[in-house]
Amino acid sequence: MPITPLPIANGHYVSDGLPLSAQQCINWYPNVEKVTPLLSQESLIGTPGIKQVATSGTNNQRNRGAWVMAGVPYFVNGGSLYKLESDGVTLTNIGSIAGSVRVSMADNGTQLCIVVPGLVSYGYIYDGSTLTQISDADFTANGQPQSVVFIDGYFLFTTDSKKFIISALNDGMSYNALDFGSSEADPDNIVAPFVFKNQLYIFGSQTIEAFQNIGSADFPFQRTGLFIQKGLKSQFGVSSASSSFVFIGAGKNESPAIWGLDGNDVVKISTTAIDSYLQTLTESEVANCFSWSYAQKGAYFIGFSFPETCFVFDTVSGRWHERKSRLTSESVSYRVASIATAYGKVLVGDSQDGRIGALDPATYKEYDDAQVRIVSTQPFQNNMQPIFLPEIELVVESGVGNAEVTDPLISLEISRDGGKTWGYPRTRKIGKIGEFNKRAIWRKNGRTPRFFVLRFTLSDAVKPVIIQLNANVLGG
Repeated sequence: MPITPLPIANGHYVSDGLPLSAQQCINWYPNVEKVTPLLSQESLIGTPGIKQVATSGTNNQRNRGAWVMAGVPYFVNGGSLYKLESDGVTLTNIGSIAGSVRVSMADNGTQLCIVVPGLVSYGYIYDGSTLTQISDADFTANGQPQSVVFIDGYFLFTTDSKKFIISALNDGMSYNALDFGSSEADPDNIVAPFVFKNQLYIFGSQTIEAFQNIGSADFPFQRTGLFIQKGLKSQFGVSSASSSFVFIGAGKNESPAIWGLDGNDVVKISTTAIDSYLQTLTESEVANCFSWSYAQKGAYFIGFSFPETCFVFDTVSGRWHERKSRLTSESVSYRVASIATAYGKVLVGDSQDGRIGALDPATYKEYDDAQVRIVSTQPFQNNMQPIFLPEIELVVESGVGNAEVTDPLISLEISRDGGKTWGYPRTRKIGKIGEFNKRAIWRKNGRTPRFFVLRFTLSDAVKPVIIQLNANVLGG
């Protein structure tokens, strides 16, 4: 009986019509190797766990943003700014930050600027020793500042009055009411500024306009002529990639999608499945989306967090996956609120409490909570004729048991209606310590009338690697 390799590393694609596709890829990411010959060119690697390195407490200490200045990471947790010291474990409270909303941060090498957006906004400068609120009256002369970036010696802020302003050169405490600009190619509202490859982009709600520093004695930033008819739908919904930036946005009379810069224009990188999910959200839920990016183990991830899930794009493989967290028995959106790479670690602020963690591929939990990893395949069919499944084998890295989980298990469920309902889960062992030849095989899987979908779940805290999926598939 021939054994057929079946694709398992396609990533996320859950269609509106489940029989079309019910592909889930939760807490796994597709690894695609196009050059070096391997046992399998496409595999699944488990997303990293989170190991605690410090904490500011649990009461009202949710993370609101993070930044790295001069190699030192800073976190706004609850109502305070914290510095993670060079020992990597000591968290020092620097001072108070107003409000409870997500903050915007930037630095000029010696000054860290923090903006608390809102109808009444607040700005702060930390100079390495003192945290001071910006008190210059001209700071709010052109509206309430909402977001900050740094470019060419200036802190640059967008405001709620369709303008952007700059600080004095290399001084975030000093402002001039005459130092302002506007994005005038379209009358849409300004959402946020963004700097990429030292070029300034002003994101509106429906458009993007590029500016450059021309060194004028008056206001130094001037339009370049680059104009893109896509706007930003969330103030914090844009992040840079290795050679591009990616954002959640839309043009006039368009539904939101996820776009990436390509030369002097943008291309859509979200799938229609992700677009369909975005259309189920309210305008406020989309506006509250935030993004982050980091590189680890040869992959470059850009994540977009929403109320119920987090979609993550790997710019290397070009595929999407989901990340979700588990609080006791409840599944929630990915708990990472911000990311800062420092001290040789990928550090994360937490959306649940004041813990600071490190994304660690050798950790298989998120703090003390389990990581539940789920992958479901595309639908398989034989010209819509009945199919028998005498044998299914999931090739994994076996022998991954450890002191905590001595005999780990993985389960299989089969759907015979395109992912609408699932059969009873059946578990298989994937190997105690040293059982490197342990095989996860399911036999006597019955008959399906037209098509079938396979779903595998790994909940044990062990090394997660799926190499290949094989099955004996018979028509009849």
